[in-house]
Amino acid sequence: MLMEDLQVCPTYSKDLLQGNRRCRDKVLVSCRSLLAPNFSSSPWRGEPTSSLDTENKSASILHDDHEGEAPSPTAFDSDHHGPHREIFNKGDENDSKFKHKGTDKGYLTDHKYTKLGRIEARLAKARYSIREASKIRNLTSNLQDPDYVPQGSIYRNVNAFQRSYLEMEKVFKIFVYEEGEPPLFHNGLSKDIYATEGRFIHEMEKGRYYRTYDPDEAFVYYLPFMGFMLVEYVYDRGSNYNLDPLGLVVKDYIQVIAHKHPFWNRSLGYDHFMLSCHDWGPLVSSYVDHFYNNAIRVLCNANVSEGFKPAKDVSFPEIKLIKGEVTNLLLQSTWKNKDQDMQIYEELPEGISYYTKLRSSKFCLCPSGYEVASPRVVKAIFAECVPVLISDGYVPPFSDVLNWNSFSVQVDVKDIPNIKKILMGISERQYLRMYKRVKQVQRHFVPNEPPKRYDMFHMTVHSIWLRRLNIHIQDQ
Repeated sequence: MLMEDLQVCPTYSKDLLQGNRRCRDKVLVSCRSLLAPNFSSSPWRGEPTSSLDTENKSASILHDDHEGEAPSPTAFDSDHHGPHREIFNKGDENDSKFKHKGTDKGYLTDHKYTKLGRIEARLAKARYSIREASKIRNLTSNLQDPDYVPQGSIYRNVNAFQRSYLEMEKVFKIFVYEEGEPPLFHNGLSKDIYATEGRFIHEMEKGRYYRTYDPDEAFVYYLPFMGFMLVEYVYDRGSNYNLDPLGLVVKDYIQVIAHKHPFWNRSLGYDHFMLSCHDWGPLVSSYVDHFYNNAIRVLCNANVSEGFKPAKDVSFPEIKLIKGEVTNLLLQSTWKNKDQDMQIYEELPEGISYYTKLRSSKFCLCPSGYEVASPRVVKAIFAECVPVLISDGYVPPFSDVLNWNSFSVQVDVKDIPNIKKILMGISERQYLRMYKRVKQVQRHFVPNEPPKRYDMFHMTVHSIWLRRLNIHIQDQ
């Protein structure tokens, strides 16, 4: 077991905000959503109550029920509830028609759709296809693919995942707003701390995948500002953590977008997304209620205690993070220099390679940093070391698709004194299975340049695609 110098994440304990009810005239969030089958009677997205367990439940249509887990119903097995019951029923009938029509053209020509209606029809067809694929509960996808065929227990449901991925590649389009000037907009670091965020911005700007320059063709709309650049150029370091200037930049930007384009007001932000690895990303989004409550926020700091909502937000992999203190102190005081099996370092001794230590360790401890995200998770996966996620409230990346319980260990902060006992309780046979799965899951976390199918860039877009499948937007 190995852990680098440790870090911690303070929490702000911000109350989760409720969605604005005025959206009901325009945006329908289906209670038979692909990501949230166990909704209450309200058609709105449910609020998360825990981290990984909540994400597991919210993703059950892509869930594999082997390894002793009880089968969970698909998103379309529950009864209809709520004030929009007739609308939901009509939507399900539309989905089922694809079984008989068989093509987009046949369905679309039978209905005089607006441009938005055509997009919603394509989404309905995709939902139907994913639903049908999810019924096949084997461990290897039955779909052909020249690059990769998902298989094994690292996935919740291999057929649902691959069908969803292929549907995304076929139809998904993203519009990138051109308003805003660098360095705050359209700009990002490609190396160092916020590399994943910068690479995503650069890739979307290049337009090699998914980007459309016709906003009427778009399924989602990208707000291309970078949290780190806001901090670097707008934040006053002598202001005692006054984030108002950063939040006001975001607020003004969205006001410009809403004034120049009809799309934000049409959906009140439900089909818009941001991406931020900076720990203040979630906070600056709170300066616009509809942004915080409705929009898809792709965040490295995927902490439910700070308002991250797994049903609508996306957990994004971290590459490198600033150092912190609190979890570090807890782990060091408990384990440093006290047990040879638990090699805990404040700083690595001279001449010892961190990567070599990772490669030679069976389990790699991945505590939180200043915020809940940690680059150690990806480092452990690349080193073929089983990651041990030490956090309260962290939702791991791609949890809609990946069964993290099959290749990682989750430990609450309160159980840090019991870590050795927990890990010693994992049999050698079980460890070897987890080790093989870590090697298998690597492909989904590689930030290739240029991107390759099923890698980190495409998996992030797929997570956004899944959230867009969760809503139905109507013309006013």
